[in-house]
Amino acid sequence: MTKTTPIPFLILAILAVVALFPLGQAGAAKAGEVLSSGDTAWMLTASALVLLMTPGLSFFYGGMVGFKNVVSTMLQSVIALGVISLLWVSVGFGLAFGEDVGGLGIIGNPFTYWMFNGVGGDTAALGSGSEIKLTIPLLVFSMFQLKFAIITPALITGSFAERVRFSSYLLFMVLFSIVIYCPLAHATWHPDGIFFKWGVKDFAGGTVVHMSAGWAALAGAMILGRRKTHEHGHDHVPANIPFVILGTGMLWFGWFGFNAGSSLKANGDAAIAFATTNTASAAAMLGWIFFDWLRGKKPSALGACIGAVVGLVAITPSAGFVTVAQSIFIGLVASVISNLAVHLRTKSNLDDTLDVFPCHGVGGMTGMIFTGIFAALPADGSITRASLMITHGKALVIVSVFAFVGSIILFKLTDLIIPLRVTDEQEAEGLDLSQHGESALAADSFASVVS
Repeated sequence: MTKTTPIPFLILAILAVVALFPLGQAGAAKAGEVLSSGDTAWMLTASALVLLMTPGLSFFYGGMVGFKNVVSTMLQSVIALGVISLLWVSVGFGLAFGEDVGGLGIIGNPFTYWMFNGVGGDTAALGSGSEIKLTIPLLVFSMFQLKFAIITPALITGSFAERVRFSSYLLFMVLFSIVIYCPLAHATWHPDGIFFKWGVKDFAGGTVVHMSAGWAALAGAMILGRRKTHEHGHDHVPANIPFVILGTGMLWFGWFGFNAGSSLKANGDAAIAFATTNTASAAAMLGWIFFDWLRGKKPSALGACIGAVVGLVAITPSAGFVTVAQSIFIGLVASVISNLAVHLRTKSNLDDTLDVFPCHGVGGMTGMIFTGIFAALPADGSITRASLMITHGKALVIVSVFAFVGSIILFKLTDLIIPLRVTDEQEAEGLDLSQHGESALAADSFASVVS
């Protein structure tokens, strides 16, 4: 019988009661531009597309793990829809896009938009100098940004798949979002953020999403250690390649909202981001399987899918800043670099189950470097190519250290509160049954497979 755990429900109940009391600064947001129905319609659509990426990721990851861990792996992505949504409404949006605290450009005031107080159907101006004036309701902007906050911790789960305790993952997800994700979002995308003021160009989340998730994934793989099957040298057999293909299609489709939606308008920048996103992913997909072929491996469906996602990752920071022709180069080079990184990982003792760091971490860093190299510069000459590349180099190092070291601390803190790793017996049984009492297979089929 499962041990009763009242704390999670009590926390949710307390949050529901506290939500009834207005603690925010209603009306604190300054007015933006005149509301555009076209921009609003596009951003509502883009928000829905980005949300679709999280169940897409669940299929992508779920198909790659062993059959007895399919349900648990998919749930680790889907559960983020619930946890991060409530966290974002309560304090997350304020931490990321609220009034800057102390003029440091590092974090926002969590009570600026407490429980979305003051977040409604009116447009708003972001930043003390109103550098960004929205043409969409602040509520639509906040929901669009929520989808980014949801998928980021979900990306991390691929690194410690098949051995993490569900309850400890829930705690880590909350801590990561508050301590790592929200500060990076504020620093990069809020007009008063330190990276924003430096001139860092991150169109849709190369630093905020993929680098942070990639480095956290590396930390998680190191802290949780190797799976028993990995230690014994057993081959890893994906449970369902069609799931991976389905997940790739959903991710690719949703990524149009992820990148093109980051223009925040239905305009030319959105069109450019739409085209570069598709082209980079196409080049990376072919680049991955052709590079495998060159090295004497068979062109696999799994390789094609991984390559496509790497291309999507790499183009993310530069999607609206580069040309379609340049996106081909970015996608191809990123796929080769990540492919080699995966190969190096297989030669080490690092057990990053689904190669999150080689694909998302390395892919995100590659994209940030190429953004510095290729991003269009302002016509007034206020930013030179050399200065942009140096700025991106500094940001890359800072984000890498912050996300990696910060995640190690958070993993260790989580482990002190709730042990991160399941027992050897639970790992052998599989997380589907040991953590959730469910199986991806019918009962009679599961029994025949086990026997």
